[in-house]
Amino acid sequence: MKTVFVAGATGYLGRHLCRAYRERGWRVHALVRSKSRPDLPLADLHIQAEATRPETLRGVMAGADLVISALGITRQRDGLTYRDVDYQANLNLLQEALHVGVPHFAYVHVLNAGRMPEVPLVAAKSAFVRALQGAAIRSTVIAPSGYFSDMGDFFAMAEAGRIWLFGDGQLRINPIHGADLALACAEAIDAGRDWIDIGGPDILSHTELAQTAFAALRQPARITRLPDWLRRAALAVVPHVTPSHISGPTQFFLTAMGQDMVGEPHGTRHLSDHFAALAVGEQPS
Repeated sequence: MKTVFVAGATGYLGRHLCRAYRERGWRVHALVRSKSRPDLPLADLHIQAEATRPETLRGVMAGADLVISALGITRQRDGLTYRDVDYQANLNLLQEALHVGVPHFAYVHVLNAGRMPEVPLVAAKSAFVRALQGAAIRSTVIAPSGYFSDMGDFFAMAEAGRIWLFGDGQLRINPIHGADLALACAEAIDAGRDWIDIGGPDILSHTELAQTAFAALRQPARITRLPDWLRRAALAVVPHVTPSHISGPTQFFLTAMGQDMVGEPHGTRHLSDHFAALAVGEQPS
């Protein structure tokens, strides 16, 4: 039986990765910061360690056939920066994998990273990808367009009665459900792909995305389109007037909103169903 070591196992995608590999017959070792938390991911073994502290990682990957890291922060906390986690903590994982001879390391990146070098979150991830690709290990980089869970901001605006868009609303995105992404990751790794841009099955313009949220709420679509120069102006100002835990995700969101975010379509789950579940108060997986 093969063994996969999952870092970032308690996050949205990490939980789906643990489940997907269990269902594929792999032994799953999940890295967690604390074994005492009540919502541990599905795994054969929970390994308590902190990727930001390399001394806690010694030996934890011994015998693993594959390491998958979905480790990263979307909102800075505990005084940690994107450089601390998205770059250095993943580098710590990579160095330990190399030390114990793990043959394959997969990493969850972000789509269109090359077009967002000025965004701190993306810059940290890209720095790690360069280190991974230069290391003496087989690697797979998975770059998703966005998760269903990320679309909650659109749904929240719809619930408040109006969705605000930039430009003409015709830029496109195909976000993907975590379970579909986990399966696509496993298939890409099995196929020996070194890089894959991944999205969900439905390619939607921002206007269509907004309309989907209102349709789930059974409300008329109230959409206001703002000139795109306001988005660009906000990008220039936000880092100087907000703390990093706010400016970081805001910079990423505003930058991503200014381009198509469309990956290779995968999966069977639809955003309309996700929004419909939210509309009736269900907590989607």
